[in-house]
Amino acid sequence: MSDAAEKLAVVTKVRADDVAPNRRRGGDIRVVLSPKTVASTSGFMGTLTLAPGEFVAEHYHPYSEEFLFVVRGRLTARIDGTQLVEVGAGEGLMVPKGLPHRVWNDGEEEVYAIFHLSPLAPRPELGHVDTEPLPSSGAAEALPDVGGPN
Repeated sequence: MSDAAEKLAVVTKVRADDVAPNRRRGGDIRVVLSPKTVASTSGFMGTLTLAPGEFVAEHYHPYSEEFLFVVRGRLTARIDGTQLVEVGAGEGLMVPKGLPHRVWNDGEEEVYAIFHLSPLAPRPELGHVDTEPLPSSGAAEALPDVGGPN
């Protein structure tokens, strides 16, 4: 098998609807492409759905930048406890590593966004640090299982 054919053989497609939602930090978070699902080695990507009034609790990523792109709706992000940024459909936001951030939907329309984190933390449990109490509805749910770096 040629190198090109071998690379094509490992291409994997994953449907967001086939991934179990995680609500531990708030909203509906689905890690779609990750070391666990597609053997990625540089980061992971997923979807975030926030109903009106929902939020993702404040946290930070000690090893990763987070890229957030809003497909539908409008959300508000609080960065580093003070900076408020509204992000609407067709707009993206990059949160530098180490900065605490929280996002919420204070509108009347559902928000649908795509996120990507890169690079990967050395181990999945080191990837997120929570800095506020988690929503009670998801506090007992496990952390998203993105797998570890290959």
